[in-house]
This record gives sequence, C-alpha cells and structure tokens, in this order.
Amino acid sequence: MVMRSALLLSISFTVVGQAVAAEKLYNNIELPDVWPPRNMDARSPEPMQVPYLRHPPQVIAIDVGRQLFVDDFLVESTNLKRTFHTAKKYEGNPVFKPETLRELAASSEWEKDQEAMTFLGQGGVFYDPAEKHFKMYYNAGWRGPLALATSTDMHRWQRPELGLAGGNTLLPNGLRWTGAALTTGGADNSVWFDLDAKPEERVKYMTCWTQVPKDQRVTGVTHTLHVSDGAKKWSDGAPTGHADDYCSFFYNPFRQKWCYSIKRGGPRGRSRWYSENSDFMRGADWSAAVYWTNADRLDAPEPEGRYPGAGETPQLYGLNAVAYESLMVGVHYIHRGPKNEICDRGKFPKLIDLELGFSRDGFHWDRPDRRGFIVGSRTEGSWDRGYLQSTTGVFVVLGDQLIFPYMGASGIAPNGNRGMYTGGSVGLATLRRDGFASMDVESGNEAGVLTTRPVSFQGGQLFVNAATEKGELWAELLDETGKVLAVSRKTSGDSTKQKLDWVDREDVLAFASKPVRLRFHLTQGRLYAFWITPDADGASNGYLGAGGPEYQGVRDVVLAR
Repeated sequence: MVMRSALLLSISFTVVGQAVAAEKLYNNIELPDVWPPRNMDARSPEPMQVPYLRHPPQVIAIDVGRQLFVDDFLVESTNLKRTFHTAKKYEGNPVFKPETLRELAASSEWEKDQEAMTFLGQGGVFYDPAEKHFKMYYNAGWRGPLALATSTDMHRWQRPELGLAGGNTLLPNGLRWTGAALTTGGADNSVWFDLDAKPEERVKYMTCWTQVPKDQRVTGVTHTLHVSDGAKKWSDGAPTGHADDYCSFFYNPFRQKWCYSIKRGGPRGRSRWYSENSDFMRGADWSAAVYWTNADRLDAPEPEGRYPGAGETPQLYGLNAVAYESLMVGVHYIHRGPKNEICDRGKFPKLIDLELGFSRDGFHWDRPDRRGFIVGSRTEGSWDRGYLQSTTGVFVVLGDQLIFPYMGASGIAPNGNRGMYTGGSVGLATLRRDGFASMDVESGNEAGVLTTRPVSFQGGQLFVNAATEKGELWAELLDETGKVLAVSRKTSGDSTKQKLDWVDREDVLAFASKPVRLRFHLTQGRLYAFWITPDADGASNGYLGAGGPEYQGVRDVVLAR
C-alpha cells in the first residue's frame, strides 16, 4: 500500500503584513493567492478559463505520472494533429442488472412507480488489492438501500451475503445517523474506498436524504458525511448544510484535499459549487463553498425532433473526478433535457450524457471535446436509452485499458412497466490506457515533430505510449539553447509502455534537475503519452484512477522486491 505523500511545495507572499504559505504544485503550477477562486461567474455562458494554460510554468516538473497530451500544457511547438478519443461500449452490456426482489421492486416511499433499478448515482467502483476484487457500491432499487457487488474481471458480478442488513445490502433502507426522525424519500449515495485510511475509516460515504411528508411535496434535502469500515461500524453523520440533491465528492492527491462537488441551482439551472478540506469529516461545513462551474455555450442542446421534449438548454447535472497519472479527469454529466415533468408524463428517461474535462490544479477544467465521451442510445428498448450515470472512482485500470463503469436507464422494467427512473442497469465502456488524446501523423503526411516546453525530471529512463506499427518514433533531449544532448534509437510497434533506448548512453540521468526540452519525431502513427522515471520497468509514479489488479494501491510505484 502506498501512503499519501505531499506533492506540493511552498513559497511565501505577504498579505496585510503577514507571510502566508501559497501552494506550488508538483508540476510547478502556482495557485493564486485566493483559493479556491471566488471569481467564477454563475451567469456566464462562456467556457471556464484555465489560468495555467494561459500562463504555464517556466519549467514543468514531470516526476509524477505519465504526461498526457490532453491540452497544450506540455507543448511548445508541433505540427502533429491532436485527436480526442471516446470510450467504446462493451458489446456484452449490461454486465449488471436488477435481479433481486429488492432491486426489482418499486420504490416504497416516494416516486412509487419507479422500479427495476441498480442505481449507481454516483455509488463507487474501486479495486481492493487486499481482497483481490473490484467493489461496486450501488443502490439496490430506486430509492433503495446501499448495497455491494464484487467482481474479479469487471464483467461477472456477484452479490455477496454480507450478514448485515440482508443479502448484499450494507445498510437498511431508511437508516439515518443525524438523530432526527424524518420522513425520507431514499438516498443518492457517493462512496470512496480509501486505501490510505485507517481500517475503520476506509469507506468514505455521503448520503442525500430528501424529506418528503405524506403530501409527497419535497420540503428539503439533507446531506451527511460518514466514515466506515465498510461493514458494521458507521460513524455518526456530519450534516453539510444547504445543497440540492445529487452532490458528490472526490480526493485530489496532488493537494491532499477532499473536494466536494455541490449541486445547487443557478442562473443556468443545475450547477456546481466547490468546497475542500484536508479532513473528510470536517469538510461537511459547506458554508464557505464557492461557485464552481456549469454547462456552457459549447454544450449543445438535444436537436428538436430527435427526442421527446428536446431543445432544452443543457445543464450540469453532476461532476465526479479522479486522479490519473499526472492530472485529474472529471466526468461532467450534461443534462440535455427534457424537463422532469415531461419525462414523468411520458414515462421515459431524461437524457444525461457523460463528457470529460481535464484539470492540472483540481479546480479549473479544460473541456476540449464536446462530442460526448459516453452517450445514451436514445433508442426505445435499449438498456442505456438515457439517464447515464458515472461513478465515484470514475474508472479502473485493467491491463492496457481503462474501464469505465456506467449506468443507463431503459425506462422499462422486465414486467413491462414504464417510468422515468425505471430499468436501470450497469455496463462498461473501454479506452486505451492514456488514450484520452493522441498526437498524430496521418498516412501520406510529412514527418511530424513535437517539442515540449522546458521540463525537469529526476529519473533517467524515457518511456512512451505510442502506436507506430507503420511508422517510426524517436526522441531528442535538448538544452535551453536547443543543443542536442542525447538521441534515442528509433522504435516501431504498438505499446502502452515502450522504453526508448539511447544511441550513446544508457540513460539521461546526467541531465536530471536541469531544464531541458524533449523533441519527438514521428513518421506515422500516434503518440499518447511520455514519462521519465528512475525505474527500468517503467513505473510512472502516477495515479491509477480507482486502481486495478496489477497494483497494490492507486499509484504506479516500484514495489519492494
């Protein structure tokens, strides 16, 4: 297990005569004086501005993780073409669907016509290296209790008998820990499996309780935070304060902060506010939360005539995130309509598509591709017609692929009954490791070149993730004046972890800690990522989403031999 270690440096500045510590991140991004930023405009339709892309560090440290080309942060000049890639849905979907009486039953307290649901929303999917299987936390039924399913391969899932609240249920439906006896309408759950925590705090849990008296009118929403051993021991709840339903949280290991993705209405409809804390339970105080982000003018509405009630202005329904290699990957849930009342009358699911954003400071999101990373089919009878949901943890690493579990809704139960929140199952979508974006040379084009900005490193072994079966790739190391310090041998093939050997030296350790540039040459193919590491086997020292079977934690580090 890899324990948390600080990945930030400190510099000093003076505010009202006092020297306080400002953060410089591991990659040399310097955070602004006021953090989290309080200058976001909830009324603006414009995409979020990303300061570190406009003013990147003079020298970028690349010691943590594979370096991905999802933006121009690392790129000084290039004639390569950047291509963004979307996930591929697994042909055997869905891999998990309602089967138990509890999952198939209609809601017992609220929205009673909704049934046949295995609801992620956001749930959580993580790999447990101690038990050697994946864990999926989900709601068993619409407004149902928190339950657990396990799998060794992400394709075949079991419902273990837990001996807690019946079957694979972790908590009885309707259980509260705030001490108040309220009539409730079920829960939206967000779960994080924290490998670095003490055993009794390994499961971090946020639940949302909607207060629904007998007249069925929603009178309020309450969120509480809990920690648990994942079984019998659950802490008392820490109430968070004002928010709408469907909030979530994630961990930013680059800053060692728990970050709370808070749903509130705004001028552009469903939007997100942000709060952070080093201590998960103390983070329950959302009184100082700042406005964060919403759907913007680049989020296209559903074309009229394509789906009943289409044409609504998109809204941001949810935002989950996870650390992967050297950055944060955020899933933006883009709500394209229709309005709830239209879906409820028509008994079909509303449309939510999953789109990606990338952040190198954990707050500002660059969203360069708006095609939809995983989208609903819109097809009557399809298991994922609409209402797509990602999960806390976002994705796992399985071999050379990233696996994204997601939920979709058909609107139809096995018995033929219909409902807006009916017929929810879980499927998978896959992506090449590091495959969010590639820098490409297409067939027939002239050879491509990409030169990085000045970077610094401590290792000596250069690795790439590249597909060059019909071409060649090699690299040069340059000093600040452009003088060539080292040249690699040419390589061909398709590998997510390919070591580049050097012509006249074993490694480039002699240039560690010095500002240098890398210049990549590509005759044909795709370059996805590069990294420099002390490890001859290519461990990147980066993060691994929600983990995977080849690792003992959520970080790609050299294990003791």
